[in-house]
Amino acid sequence: MPSWFDGLPFGIAVAALFVIVLLRAQGTYWIGRGVVAGALRTRLADKLTGPRTTRAIGLLNKWGPPVVTVSFLTVGFQTVVNAAAGLTRMPWLRYTIAMVIGCVMWAFIYATIGFAAFDAAVALAAHSPWLLAAVLLLIVAVIVAIVLVRRRRRSASAAGPSAQDAPTRRPV
Repeated sequence: MPSWFDGLPFGIAVAALFVIVLLRAQGTYWIGRGVVAGALRTRLADKLTGPRTTRAIGLLNKWGPPVVTVSFLTVGFQTVVNAAAGLTRMPWLRYTIAMVIGCVMWAFIYATIGFAAFDAAVALAAHSPWLLAAVLLLIVAVIVAIVLVRRRRRSASAAGPSAQDAPTRRPV
């Protein structure tokens, strides 16, 4: 855990982490926007404004905000998503609303268990990188198993009762 974080009241720690991640995310977004603005002044402009690219950007702008929000639950992927939002010129307000929700989640996670989990992973990696890989693989396997079980249950309940489950009546 960073030394500046020790002893801070929880609310101040969350607020500080929120500001840090908000500035980082907005900076990454605007760097992406700047790259596109520069590229539009080059020979790449035709490729960036063509019908296929415009359609792809439209889809990302439509479905991108939930991806932006969820990306804050990942490590590393959030930077790519924030840059992609800028590169695709996602409207600033739409991006910012999704980003703020993600920033709040990120700040609460890191203010509670995030740094402890990170410190534990670093200590485990120092002891045995293979053990860390095994633990991460086990966590992923458990998550995948939970998701698959829930999907099966949902699809089974959506299918409704089968003919075998229906009560049978005998003529009297």
